[in-house]
Amino acid sequence: MQKGKRKLALVLVWALVVPVFLAGQISFWQSVTKKVEAQDVADIQDTISDKEKELAKRLKLDAVYNKNLGQLNQAVSTTQKVINTTKSVIVETDQTISRKEQEIKNLSDQIILQQQLLRDLIQQSYYVQNQPMLNLVFLDGSFADLFSGSQHLTSLDEKILAIVVEIKNKKDQINGDKVELAKKKEAHLEVLASKTEQKQELVAQQVDVQGDIEDNNAIIAKLKKQLAELQGDLNTLTGKSYNARDIRQAVEDASGETGVPQGVLYGFLKMETNLGANTGQCTYAEVEKVSVANYKKYGSKYKASIALLYKRQALFYTLVDDLGYGKNKKVSCTPSAKNYIGQGGAMGIPQFMSDIWSSYSAQITSATGHKTPDPWNLTDGVMGMAIKLKRAGATSSSTTAIKKASINYLGTFNNNYYSGIVYWSKNYKLLFE
Repeated sequence: MQKGKRKLALVLVWALVVPVFLAGQISFWQSVTKKVEAQDVADIQDTISDKEKELAKRLKLDAVYNKNLGQLNQAVSTTQKVINTTKSVIVETDQTISRKEQEIKNLSDQIILQQQLLRDLIQQSYYVQNQPMLNLVFLDGSFADLFSGSQHLTSLDEKILAIVVEIKNKKDQINGDKVELAKKKEAHLEVLASKTEQKQELVAQQVDVQGDIEDNNAIIAKLKKQLAELQGDLNTLTGKSYNARDIRQAVEDASGETGVPQGVLYGFLKMETNLGANTGQCTYAEVEKVSVANYKKYGSKYKASIALLYKRQALFYTLVDDLGYGKNKKVSCTPSAKNYIGQGGAMGIPQFMSDIWSSYSAQITSATGHKTPDPWNLTDGVMGMAIKLKRAGATSSSTTAIKKASINYLGTFNNNYYSGIVYWSKNYKLLFE
């Protein structure tokens, strides 16, 4: 009997002690967890602060690099203008020298003619001077004619001599001009060589600075990505990471985060994917096949578009692999060539191309806390759309703002698309009735 009582007492003791013990353990581990989480939050916040400072320095450096590049661009432009002007002067000088050479040739031809005429006149003069005076008188019958002829010959000789002297002087002047022009041309060639060398040096500096800018931009992009990921980790630890339960919550959250009116978001969501219901019916392999076939019809000028297609395809495959999807994840189909030349591949709820999604992923991560944003995810997709619309100026419900944003989002103006957005932005409540 007593043994039974002792067992019952032990049971009662354990019944009282164990819960207290377990509660103590739970409290202890909760305390430890909170301390660990608090330390993690502090560590992440410190890292974010360091990254932000480094990013600020890099952004300042980027401004300096771009200022230097602008100055170099201006110097190259100025030097090129001098080069172009000098080349033009050299061409004009060559043309002037050619004209001078033609003038010398023409003058030489004139001298030859004058020399022949002078030779004939000299011969005639010699013949007259060697005739007996009486013969001349008998032949001509007049002393007056004799003296008149002699005076005429003398006058003509003087004129011819004067012409020859004038031609010679002209030829000497032209030759002098040629020499002077040749000297000027040589000077211009020296300027051209100097400026060409100067331009080459400036272009080399341009290349160096451009390389520095690209390297710095790569570091900036990396820092931004790291900051976004850190912010995502911080959001997770502080309970700010979330997944919307439905389209309404996704729109409400995205609107609150970006300032884009809910009605505007609903309007774009309705026109893009019918509130996420239609996110594409084609694989990227099908997109590639149709797009390439369309482009090839239009020749080599579409090579850049084909290159962009493959760039986007590579980004798409990397993204779906990171998200755990297969390569056959559906995207928008390539439009018919009869409509317009373009390509499919738009992803998920916001219908972003993979390169566009990649450029917004850091901001989406920062807003939603998801390290790898998913365009097919309700929260990420709507947030991505809202961020893009905010950048396009759609922070009001005015038709002007919507029109501008619709052109930015679609890439062109389409009246049906624009009108649909305007209608649903005003009547979005009908979507849920």
